[in-house]
Amino acid sequence: MPDVFTPEERSRIMAKVHGANTAPEKYVRSLIHRMGYRFRINVKELPGKPDIVLPRHKKIIFIHGCFWHQHEECPHAARPASNTDYWNKKLDRNMIRDTGNMQKLEYLGWKVLVLWECEIKKQDVLLEKLNAFL
Repeated sequence: MPDVFTPEERSRIMAKVHGANTAPEKYVRSLIHRMGYRFRINVKELPGKPDIVLPRHKKIIFIHGCFWHQHEECPHAARPASNTDYWNKKLDRNMIRDTGNMQKLEYLGWKVLVLWECEIKKQDVLLEKLNAFL
């Protein structure tokens, strides 16, 4: 199926996709801060440039978009039907990179939690996961 947008429209849409300080990240940071924890964000020195780093507790939280990081069995992670070679390569690379970054962090002694975009929408589930992890 061809793209319903012109190349210029698609470019404008994709330019709005940000890698840091997304609404889900800001929401989780707000919750963690209200829980009394202090943290750093997007630490470049650590593998994967984690979204939230709690150095005192040696814990890291990644907030992954279901599509970009391919959340298993999530309807939001469906791969596009057009330009499949490009998307399959890109999304597979993302998944491999994520796995490698988590392994490196765990090797360095960090505890890692991945929160998915769809989980963040369910506040009770999110709070339960955060309380158990922190």
